[in-house]
Amino acid sequence: MEDGFSSYSSLYDTSSLLQFCNDDSASAASSMEVTDRIASLEQRVQMQEDEIQLLKSALADVVRRLNLSEEQQAMGSRRGPTKDPALMRKSPSADSNVGKPARPMIATLPLRPTVNNGTILPKKGSTLPSPSGSGSRKDTSTTANKSTVRRANSNEHVGTLTRKDSGDSKGNRTRAGSTGSNSSGKRSDSKQRDPVFNAGMRRVTHCKEEGYVKMYLKGRPITMFMPKDQVDSYCLEARADLPSNKLKLDWVYGYRGRDCRSNLYLLPTGETVYFIASVVVLFNVDEQLQRHYTGHTDDIKCLAVHPDKITIATGQVAGTSSDGKLAPHVRVWDSVSLNTLHVLGTGFFDRALVCLAFSKSNGGNTLCVVDDSNDHVLSVWDWQREDRLAEVKCSNESVFAADFHPTDSNIVVTCGKSHLYFWNLEKGMLVKKQGLFEKQEKPKFVLCVTFAENGDAITGDSSGNILVWGKGTNRISHVIQGAHEGSIFALCMLRNGTLVSGGKDRRLISWDSSYQQIQTVEVPELFGPIRTVAEGRGETVLIGTTKNFVLQGSLDGEFMSITQGHTDELWGLAVHPWKPHFLTCGYDRQVCLWDSSSHQLIWSKSMEDTAQSAGFHPSGAVVAIGTQTGRWLVLDTDSKDLVTVHTDGNEQLSVMRYGPDGNFLAIGSHDNYIYIYAVAENGRKYSRVGKCSGHSSFITHLDWSVDSQYLVSNSGDYEILYWIPSVCKQVVSVETTRDIEWATHTCTLGFQVFGLWPDGSDGTDINAVCRSNDKRLLVTGDDFGKVHLFAYPCSQFRAPSHFYGGHSSHVTNVTFLYNDSYLVSTGGKDMSVMQWRIV
Repeated sequence: MEDGFSSYSSLYDTSSLLQFCNDDSASAASSMEVTDRIASLEQRVQMQEDEIQLLKSALADVVRRLNLSEEQQAMGSRRGPTKDPALMRKSPSADSNVGKPARPMIATLPLRPTVNNGTILPKKGSTLPSPSGSGSRKDTSTTANKSTVRRANSNEHVGTLTRKDSGDSKGNRTRAGSTGSNSSGKRSDSKQRDPVFNAGMRRVTHCKEEGYVKMYLKGRPITMFMPKDQVDSYCLEARADLPSNKLKLDWVYGYRGRDCRSNLYLLPTGETVYFIASVVVLFNVDEQLQRHYTGHTDDIKCLAVHPDKITIATGQVAGTSSDGKLAPHVRVWDSVSLNTLHVLGTGFFDRALVCLAFSKSNGGNTLCVVDDSNDHVLSVWDWQREDRLAEVKCSNESVFAADFHPTDSNIVVTCGKSHLYFWNLEKGMLVKKQGLFEKQEKPKFVLCVTFAENGDAITGDSSGNILVWGKGTNRISHVIQGAHEGSIFALCMLRNGTLVSGGKDRRLISWDSSYQQIQTVEVPELFGPIRTVAEGRGETVLIGTTKNFVLQGSLDGEFMSITQGHTDELWGLAVHPWKPHFLTCGYDRQVCLWDSSSHQLIWSKSMEDTAQSAGFHPSGAVVAIGTQTGRWLVLDTDSKDLVTVHTDGNEQLSVMRYGPDGNFLAIGSHDNYIYIYAVAENGRKYSRVGKCSGHSSFITHLDWSVDSQYLVSNSGDYEILYWIPSVCKQVVSVETTRDIEWATHTCTLGFQVFGLWPDGSDGTDINAVCRSNDKRLLVTGDDFGKVHLFAYPCSQFRAPSHFYGGHSSHVTNVTFLYNDSYLVSTGGKDMSVMQWRIV
């Protein structure tokens, strides 16, 4: 037993306490002012209380686990000896951690803390849960969070230990309820017991005497002082109200052409239909109107249009919600009403859907689907009855296209890596015939397939060849050798019998019925290789490119961009201070200025470095861009010309924020410093003032005071620090900082916003926060693809919110336009920009 407790003592290090006791900065001999010494002593007492609280939590956890161990031994003695220690681990009374080698008790204890600027911190990178919480129950009085997250990102910030053992994970996204009870341990002092909310892995306490609320994220205490005028009236148990406003998706910027095929069509209504993230966009180019189908919960990967040109099928990837995993499935919906008609394959498909096609000869009654499982299962469905007619393992290799024969609904053609298969549906079975290349060199990839009027199948491949396969056979009847230089990504048969091909060489080539070339046109390099081609109105064609452009043009060579977007992860977002414009930038090295009224791109500029952040000068004349390399540059807003370039450190610059008076620029870096520059000549001249040093982790968010005299910052280890930026000094006096009026509120930690944190959060779930300019609303973007709208201030535990899907990746940034008419959100890996109307 002594050995057991000695191992516990080694876990908890009180050197931080000794360090503070030996610190003479607050002693009478110190050069500090009396008020600062008093503030420092108050801070020291607060930290010591936090240390004691964590020690109590650790001790309570030890006692709980000893009790569990005794219960386990008692049950074992009742059952008799067992040879299999695994049976002991499955004891129903045992904690999920008990029985795992050498780790279970350690998992719920805090690491050795260090005291730094008012916060007790475990080691960086810790994913261990707080010892304070037990299980949680779902709060039935607030809206359930049915958010989703891409599977590829599910372990982005949380280790397996946390996911399995503590329940404190990205996947645990229910807004769990509170027990509403006081803390169970008796306090040794004579103070009145603080109200406590104990919910999941997050505990909130309120100290009325000193006027602060304390919240724990991952076992780390975050003390947030309230304004003096709220100290007497504030009640932690009070219920917050939902905001009176709501959001409506107004516009989606972007298109997914980089890694998806056959996802662009023109409907008889004049609308172009395509998708990005988890939204299907129906865009009427002439009227400049968008409608949106938002029935999906994660990335859409494929789309098919029924022969009636009204019914549409779309397939999505697997996702995760608060209720568990979301299965990949196909949604069949009406493009006029946007109502979902049928949902197919829930529980049948694996990973994602990659190909969809409606039959053509039997009224479109059947739908063929290929999923992204190891075997790429091909299935045929009677979609109106939601009945699966047949299924077969298609290929162990990637499948790029699948389509029904135009005159025989029992024939399906699939193609992909190293294969071309002709499938015949016979008596509930799909029988395969392999395409025979014979004398023709077999290509590495067969990338696309379409059909001639006479029923011949036509394929395009990675060798740049177009092959024609005789109707009803699996043999080549005609070859267009070297039709393109490089891969042929798209084939489209027009109504007049003209075949159009497009490929990696950016050429759009038309062929007559004898497969003789009619004309060739090259798409400008700016737009990128051609990914998909669709027939437009009259003589026009629609082209989707790998650089995520949608082009409208003719075979004569006039192309106009009707949709465009970013091509890599998106983080930077800034709004113009007095125009309806906003700027986005990301890892694709593109900086884009958009007009929210016309929904048009004003300009874009290529950069040498990947961009991370942006901020407009209050005059609107210039905008500062922060990169991932420590370089930052200033651009003229009107001409996009480069004004100046500077470098601070060699790590990413997460925040670029000008003071409200325009005289200072604060730059938050991943090297833990905040760099301050004096700004002159309306944002055209910069001189470095210094750097604010004190954070022990990377800077995440910054806000200026209304008078530009103070700065507040958040960091990756949940510190809240205050600064006088003109002299780069930290402010430690609570009385000085608690009543400061802030010009913006983008910090995720603070008294006015702590209610936005969901239960079970690991502290990284909320990526961005923005307060509306009228100070009535607060919006957040989270790791689960959701935009949440709260009432401001959001200073009640478990504040309710309206939440909205659309993004299929983490929402990296959110901000209101200058007049609060719209809200803009950016998706990370989904590369989308969404504009929401406030209603």
